[in-house]
Amino acid sequence: MPDSGVKRRRRTRDHRALHVLREPKMGLQRRERENLREQVSGYYEREQRRRDAVADLDVLAWDNNKGKCVDLPGGNQASGTRIAIYGCTNNNKNQIWNTGYSVNDLPQKSQSNQFGTNQCGTASSQTSNCQTAYLNSAEDFCVWAPPNPDSTIGDTEHMNVAWCTKSGRGTRVIPDGTLKGVHFVRAKDYVQVTGVGDLTALNIRRGDEGGELDNRGADGNGNPSGGLVYGNTFGPGVQYHEWTSFISDNRFCFRACVGADATVNCNHIYDIMGCEWNIPANYDPGVFETCDGDNDLPMGVYGQSTWYQGVSPTPSAHPAASSSNCVSVPTVTAAPAKRMVMQHKRADAHVVPTPIPTPVPF
Repeated sequence: MPDSGVKRRRRTRDHRALHVLREPKMGLQRRERENLREQVSGYYEREQRRRDAVADLDVLAWDNNKGKCVDLPGGNQASGTRIAIYGCTNNNKNQIWNTGYSVNDLPQKSQSNQFGTNQCGTASSQTSNCQTAYLNSAEDFCVWAPPNPDSTIGDTEHMNVAWCTKSGRGTRVIPDGTLKGVHFVRAKDYVQVTGVGDLTALNIRRGDEGGELDNRGADGNGNPSGGLVYGNTFGPGVQYHEWTSFISDNRFCFRACVGADATVNCNHIYDIMGCEWNIPANYDPGVFETCDGDNDLPMGVYGQSTWYQGVSPTPSAHPAASSSNCVSVPTVTAAPAKRMVMQHKRADAHVVPTPIPTPVPF
């Protein structure tokens, strides 16, 4: 990533400004606070431009500059709808397609400057650099964590690898006894897993408060770069194109979304707010369960108002949505994975990305 360092430094500086603005008791001078607010405003402008740029990369077009793109007329997703060829237009939601990769036909690498690989084989290893993760149940899931001991999430976000509860997919395996509580929820538009444990066993430095990992970082690549996520909840071997996760030395959360509201339910702009605020759920130790559940309210959205990180006052997290049909197990330990069924379709259903909403006075 030739320019990723600059972008990451800029984003870190912005987040420092956001954090300071959330703490008025620090007694900043008026001009200092105005400068910090300018940084916050610039951060969201860059975030919108980044999203637009990423959306432009998701069109199906021709390399010889004919200016023509594959279009879904009117956004009609009904069976039998005919696609068409139209001129390419910027951020046209009817020309944005998530194509992805079949779970049983993965590339060696899926993004430029990727640290690890997506073609992981079946031999699990604690030195694996596999960057393909799975979310299926409380007994079958992965988290992103560093490849090297005593690392912080902030320093390794682009290179984190998959640590999983199941062996046989070429990933690293979460050591038995690491997890102290796991709660998996299958909702209408996403799956998520939350929990607690001694995650220093996954190379996270003790005391590290962690950070966010998601499918689009500051440079347009994922964090980790090339990270792919799959699951069987919404069909065999479905690729999740929208996902967000947080992990620290003692807590984790991971959500993967589908459908037209995927970018809202897996929003990435609240990256200093942590697990409980972004993904309200059960984090209790001593319980290991897989449940059905309702969708949570979208993070940061309160009625017709949208809150932005760094704007005072900071609202409370939404309450966790209700869950049911929970199935508990005594604990979660490593075990061989069942092989996923081949997904023959190369492209998922058309998904309309949701832009960053216009701020409304909170």
